[in-house]
Amino acid sequence: MAQLLLVEDDVAIRTALTRSLTERGHAVTSAGTGLEALHLVVERQPDLLLLDLGLPDLGGYEALCMIRAISDVPVIVATARDEEAEMIRVLDAGADDYLVKPFGAGQVDARIRAVLRRTAADEAGGAEPTVVGGLAFHPDAHEARLEGRLLELSPKEFALLHYLAVHAGQVVPKRDLLTHIWRQPYGGADKTVDVHLAWLRRKLGETAQEPRYLHTVRGVGIKLVDPTRS
Repeated sequence: MAQLLLVEDDVAIRTALTRSLTERGHAVTSAGTGLEALHLVVERQPDLLLLDLGLPDLGGYEALCMIRAISDVPVIVATARDEEAEMIRVLDAGADDYLVKPFGAGQVDARIRAVLRRTAADEAGGAEPTVVGGLAFHPDAHEARLEGRLLELSPKEFALLHYLAVHAGQVVPKRDLLTHIWRQPYGGADKTVDVHLAWLRRKLGETAQEPRYLHTVRGVGIKLVDPTRS
């Protein structure tokens, strides 16, 4: 069970998220202002903070900067703001993930679990590789291997494939990939993700028509799966 701190000034959203996350097994404490959130971060020492940017007192960005000054608690920003400059500013200020409203409770829960997994791996010193089927990732060495064979990947290819592996089994929207790998917003005609996926498929020995690891869910996003379990 994760101890969560939800910081959201909209009472209806706060109530609905608290209920849905509690139903998914989390213990949720909530706050409606940035100052209250700062107090609770110190008092409760939560496992993860879910932070809205549109707060009535400090503002979410200012609250994030103040939280980072006193705590390394993982932070997922959940906001209606989807401007490129704001995404970059918030991620550079120390946010661990960025969700754009509207979103479903299931997606929030999946992001929480993914961030907590990454945090646990970091605290363990990155000793354990991320493994999905025959794919193994060693972030400290910046290496990815397929069935023991070293894959020759560019930095962006490695970051993209590793991000999908961390979220294995989940459909990741292309918008999220552009936000976290390229730090830019998604435009409907943007082919950056598609081009890099095509290169990755070639190196993994598969095609979009006959995928093994990288599966496109039309109109939704990309899912990396363990082919031995599919």
